[in-house]
Amino acid sequence: MKKILLDTNFLLAVYQFKVDIFTELDRICNFNYKLFILDKTIEELKHIIERQKGKHKDAARVALQLLKLRKVGVIKTGSKKHTDDVILDYAEKDYLVATQDKDLKRRLIHHNVKVIVLRQKKILAIVNDQGFD
Repeated sequence: MKKILLDTNFLLAVYQFKVDIFTELDRICNFNYKLFILDKTIEELKHIIERQKGKHKDAARVALQLLKLRKVGVIKTGSKKHTDDVILDYAEKDYLVATQDKDLKRRLIHHNVKVIVLRQKKILAIVNDQGFD
């Protein structure tokens, strides 16, 4: 069973581009998987809901609802590190990471971590240092 770690901006893209990431994940993952998020990701989503307006607030609200509906596992980190650094730490423990963050994606690929990204605002793809898997 592979583990997939979802990043905040990946979850926000679901609302922004109206993509059913769960159907897309089933399509691209020819293996059993379980979804996870960091406690820090939930904190970031709640922070967006409290501090922002309009589409960002709506996107964060939808993301939290989807996480509950799909019973996505929450990893309690208790870390003071930046969220991207914690994601990198977990990714090195055999996680795939779903993100739209260019800098994080570059760091992950540099560490030979497979990354799930949104392509053409509608389909998911798994990439690594050689490109598509």
